[in-house]
Amino acid sequence: MTEFKHQSALEAGFRMPGEWEPHSCCWMAWPCAEAIWGDYLPKTQQGYANVANAIAAFEPVRMLTPPGSVKRARSLCTEAVEIIAWDLDDAWMRDMGPNFLTNGQGELAASVFHFNAWGGKYTWYRKDAAVGHRLAEAMGIRTFSSPVFMEGGGLNVDGEGTLLTTRQCILNSNRNPGISLEDAEQELCAALGLKKVIWLQGDPDDTETDGHVDGLACFVRPGVVLAETDPESMPGTAHHEAVQENIRILETATDAHGRRLEIHILPAASSVGNLGDRFCRSMVNFYIANGGIIMPAYGNEGDEAAFEIVSRCYPDRKVVQVDVNHIAYGGGGIHCITQQQPA
Repeated sequence: MTEFKHQSALEAGFRMPGEWEPHSCCWMAWPCAEAIWGDYLPKTQQGYANVANAIAAFEPVRMLTPPGSVKRARSLCTEAVEIIAWDLDDAWMRDMGPNFLTNGQGELAASVFHFNAWGGKYTWYRKDAAVGHRLAEAMGIRTFSSPVFMEGGGLNVDGEGTLLTTRQCILNSNRNPGISLEDAEQELCAALGLKKVIWLQGDPDDTETDGHVDGLACFVRPGVVLAETDPESMPGTAHHEAVQENIRILETATDAHGRRLEIHILPAASSVGNLGDRFCRSMVNFYIANGGIIMPAYGNEGDEAAFEIVSRCYPDRKVVQVDVNHIAYGGGGIHCITQQQPA
């Protein structure tokens, strides 16, 4: 593995593209942790396969899969999904995998943060913590290592130098004790080729990821943000106030080019049918594919309204909904289990 310790991605001229820019493929990982999924594991595996198959209609999908699960994955995924034998602890590719970068010469690189299972929520994560570097090495691409602990679900970029993230996540003492906002901002910009960070508060009710931004907001395109609200939140609660503060921050923010943001609102899914305390109700937690959007469906009345909002935001893409209930059980959604590789 070639590792450049003394030059950051920013200094080397690399940047993290917007997720709507063309992809060469989507990376996923096969769920295998019975300690997380319990009796739901077979249904969760079917859910992952459904997401992979939906994405594969738009772009190639490469699924890292524990050797003992290759036969099962192959039986549920279409031939358009490449199954790659790989040692794993579990399956949150967005958070453990490399963050792919490109430069003006069309070169691909990887930016890798330290991974400690969302601030030590779990004690078994050695294999997953190695995925970022191992995959970059297997691909033979240049690798930039960040000294901070962070997950890909805590990051969303506009491709033009602006990052959305949350204070709750990267400034958390369970990841980066003692780090200042200024130092965190400098490290994130250096690691991802950025110029500006917009800091949202997070969500105090999200104790699984500590307020990952991919459950709260995302760039639709430069200058345009889709932000989530929760119609069920009770005024006066910490959750309600944090969600409202996130919106206020976006309303007053400017991006790396000094533009005020155009904001669209997407309500979270209903809590009806939740499968436990970790259950992820985020509708903004979707994957942007080449020509498509793969977004959550929960089987309740909010699905249709969310579909219409996302379709209006992406008029040039086909929006496909996939049931995520047995993925959401683990604390995440479609964006959490995918990682785009830019073309």
